[in-house]
Amino acid sequence: MSYHQPDLVRADRERWLKQYYFIRAAFSVTWVVAAFAVGRSSVIAGALLVLYPAWDAAANAVDALRSGGLTQSRTQALNVLVSLAATIAVLVALQMSMNAVLAVFGAWAILSGLLQLGTAIRRWKSFGAQWAMVLSGGQSALAGGFFIFQASTPAVPSIATVTGYAAVGALYFLVSAIWLTVSAWRRRARHAY
Repeated sequence: MSYHQPDLVRADRERWLKQYYFIRAAFSVTWVVAAFAVGRSSVIAGALLVLYPAWDAAANAVDALRSGGLTQSRTQALNVLVSLAATIAVLVALQMSMNAVLAVFGAWAILSGLLQLGTAIRRWKSFGAQWAMVLSGGQSALAGGFFIFQASTPAVPSIATVTGYAAVGALYFLVSAIWLTVSAWRRRARHAY
């Protein structure tokens, strides 16, 4: 069986995407475990809250570069900028209150979720398993609105408020990675006959 150059590029990008989704899922699970381990308030919790959007910025940048470059994925390029801005805003909000931090997380979740949704829709034409990323982007935007509402209430949130959001994100990335893996196995099985 011979492969054309576009097929090899597509296969390489699909392999990368599967690895990327597994890495994103593993990071989110690790982050959730660490967040539960540090409890309600500590310097480590603050560091974890800063790390989450910073990681998202780095992950989107690497993925975009591995998938044709930032100019080919404007949604990811914007997501890098939004996540970097959120990282700085969380640093500032930590000096004010946890309600301010949650409001920043809410705004970031809305914007990054919509940009993730845009990236998933763009990729839908080339790769399977994007339905989970579409759901993830939509869920992120909805969760962001809920975070902003919660931030406006008198109750003082903690890092635990964000852990459910991160856990659901891990699940979506894991489902996408598994779906891509199964799809690749099915394609190979079809071509073997």
